[in-house]
Amino acid sequence: MGSYPERIVCLTEETTETLYLLGQGDRIVGVSGYTVRPPEARLKPKVSAFINAKFDKIQALKPDLVLAFSDLQADLSAELVRRGIAVVTFNQRSVADILQMIRMLGGLVGCQTEAERLADRLTADLDRIRDQASRFSARPRVFFEEWDDPLISGIRWVEELVEIAGGAPIFPELARAALAKDRIVDPAEVARRDPQVIFASWCGKKMKKSTIQSRPGWDAVSAVRDDRIFEIKSTYILQPGPASLTDGVRQLHAILSRETGPDRRRE
Repeated sequence: MGSYPERIVCLTEETTETLYLLGQGDRIVGVSGYTVRPPEARLKPKVSAFINAKFDKIQALKPDLVLAFSDLQADLSAELVRRGIAVVTFNQRSVADILQMIRMLGGLVGCQTEAERLADRLTADLDRIRDQASRFSARPRVFFEEWDDPLISGIRWVEELVEIAGGAPIFPELARAALAKDRIVDPAEVARRDPQVIFASWCGKKMKKSTIQSRPGWDAVSAVRDDRIFEIKSTYILQPGPASLTDGVRQLHAILSRETGPDRRRE
């Protein structure tokens, strides 16, 4: 056995993507069935969904480390620990937490220098986008909906990325609420706060613009009236790892640049 884990199972995509970015994809022996990044990771044995896992299959892979995420996988982690498997459960909820997760993961696998380099590169990219967004003529009011029924406002890292991309989240007071149930909002209050841009990312199902447009009283909402409703696929933004800090924030910024940048001055 080597000095660092050589047979790693990742129960969520962001640790898989991070290990590949660190050049350590060959150490991964099992992944989540929801994994899409990088594409070659889908060739690995699929051992879990998000809140359930094939414990016997994981055990048969003889992992020396399993990587999990948050309270949602607490039961999976507990069962694997009871089976004698080493488990590290991350709980990153903010952009800073995501960058810390990358550095911690690098340390776990003996690639600290590479992880620091990756985190620094991601930070520099975010700083570049933040600087470009600072040139906007105005920061549009943005509602990011993570789910449609009940209506759920964006989790903390998403709201932070909206700000970096040049938007002003309309529910800043909810960003720090870790649990989805604490970010349920009243559709009437969304309408009252009158977002100028709506981003939707309904994890596991396609956004339907008509659902948003037909909500009572929303015909007067600026984003609905001006047809500024955009889907950001969950794999790019609701994954607390490199994807959201790269593709996710770039998509947000590209849309906000096009819709409300210096060339289209709107109140």
